[in-house]
Amino acid sequence: YKFETGEKLEPIEEVTIEVNEEHVGLVMEALSHRRGEVTDMGPVPGASDRTKMILTCPSRGLVGYRSVFSSDTRGTGFMHRAFLNYAKFRGPLGNVRKGVLVSMGNGPITSHALMSLEARGSFFVQPGTETYEGMIVGEHSRDTDLDVNPVRQKELTNIRAASKDENVRLTPPRSMTLEEAIGYVASDELIEVTPKAVRLRKRYLDASKRKTMKNKLKN
Repeated sequence: YKFETGEKLEPIEEVTIEVNEEHVGLVMEALSHRRGEVTDMGPVPGASDRTKMILTCPSRGLVGYRSVFSSDTRGTGFMHRAFLNYAKFRGPLGNVRKGVLVSMGNGPITSHALMSLEARGSFFVQPGTETYEGMIVGEHSRDTDLDVNPVRQKELTNIRAASKDENVRLTPPRSMTLEEAIGYVASDELIEVTPKAVRLRKRYLDASKRKTMKNKLKN
């Protein structure tokens, strides 16, 4: 940011996008939450099923968006960004993500636990990953955060039950680059970077502490 004559200015980029017609709604909704504004829109010459959009958007709103764009367009979209100018601050970003799944346990994550949680959202981790209380292990399917137990073990009653659990098929986890994590993380969360992984965690690891701080902010 910079200030001129007492006014807060931020860098604005011009974004050129080409997508299939069925993906236009998803892309426009995502960019509207990121303070994007459409300046031009129309069909791509020679491709009636493709739409071209030109938007202006704050640079901060585009951090981490490329992976979201690729997912929303199933890899068929084209996006080009270029710095445009500094303009008046457009205000806070909208809701660019859902809530998160927060670990309540410590230890290695189990496939049995993830299988029982798949209906609740998508994961950033896989079985065998070491987790701890307060670590973010996935994205909730709703807008609220949810505390989960990803280390829960299956109670084995016989040899058949043990072998059956080894054949569990899970949706591949979503891995994040550092840029994607920066664009994803919320104000009450932190990023941990190690030589082998990029992890997200809550600022306050203890669930009761998080609840107390949330109530303080409301008041």
